[in-house]
Amino acid sequence: MSDQHSFETLAIHAGQEPDPLTGAVVPPIYQVSTYKQDGVGGLRGGYEYSRSANPTRTALEENLAALEGGRRGLAFASGLAAEDTLLRTLLTPGDHVVIPDDAYGGTFRLFAKVISRWGVEWSVADTSDPAAVRAALRPRTKAVWVETPSNPLLGITDIAAVAEVAHQAGARLVVDNTFASPYLQQPLSLGADVVVHSTTKYMGGHSDVVGGALITADAALAEELVYHQNAMGAVAGPFDAWLTLRGIKTLAVRMDRHCANAERVAELLVAHPKVTEVYYPGLESHPLHEVAAKQMRAFGGMVSFRVAGGEEAAVEVCNRAELFTLGESLGGVESLIEHPGRMTHASTAGSPLEVPADLVRLSVGIESADDLLADLKQALG
Repeated sequence: MSDQHSFETLAIHAGQEPDPLTGAVVPPIYQVSTYKQDGVGGLRGGYEYSRSANPTRTALEENLAALEGGRRGLAFASGLAAEDTLLRTLLTPGDHVVIPDDAYGGTFRLFAKVISRWGVEWSVADTSDPAAVRAALRPRTKAVWVETPSNPLLGITDIAAVAEVAHQAGARLVVDNTFASPYLQQPLSLGADVVVHSTTKYMGGHSDVVGGALITADAALAEELVYHQNAMGAVAGPFDAWLTLRGIKTLAVRMDRHCANAERVAELLVAHPKVTEVYYPGLESHPLHEVAAKQMRAFGGMVSFRVAGGEEAAVEVCNRAELFTLGESLGGVESLIEHPGRMTHASTAGSPLEVPADLVRLSVGIESADDLLADLKQALG
């Protein structure tokens, strides 16, 4: 499949040629652990054991690489499994990482409670400000970690500008592209060295599969990541890979609807008297709206807002919502609502990444926008 095809075409066809044995247009689920070898060391198609490689996972990994414009994609059992493998590939004890002041709670927990015990140091910077990133660099900084848009405050980082800062210091730039998806943003083309995804979210898109991914255009780094993926073993299973591929086929059309619905939700919230602040990069009032417009196709399906009345009022909004399902995760076709301080970001309490107590986060789905607006109005009271 030529990488000259449009995104929508690549999403459906890259890595997914019809099965040569039967002509099946969907890659089979190779639910198998091991493979018959053609003599000792004679691997048929390069497959020997499904931790090392599996044809269904290969199809997904080729698709991921095509969509992000990378040389190699790797699929994992979860987004955090992908992150852990990447960090243990890039870092050794004594190294340093710059992390954002707004990020997924699980990512922060991985740095603060797991990787730090391995002797890796980290410090926090406002990655929306390249000068702040530069000031946070140390002699042993090996990576700068970015989420854009960020979780849950929808901050925006100028990927090209921060890539320049990182590379001048000899560090790699890692971009978590989960909130945008490769349909809206392609960090590798802007200078990132590695892209991270929780494919559980928009890539899978249907709240029925957990997975993660790494994509890079660096051939040498790709070889290291493949080695560590096999050595550490947190790979995507064949059925999970198949479900993710199925979701990706409709990624473009789903994201168009997510974005359109989120824009209407943000407009409602901005005008509502019980909302004190709205976080959405599609709003012209967003401090980095122009940067988002420059590096994104559209502004995504995530919206966060603060509620007058404080934490208890925010919790009540979450509890009163009906069409917006109270739950963690995001990026599915159904709309979700949550209280980050008590749910997805509880692990950041007391840290520089602690989120406002009156914050509510929405994952705006693809239902009727009118129905979603009506539900928010009644939830806000």
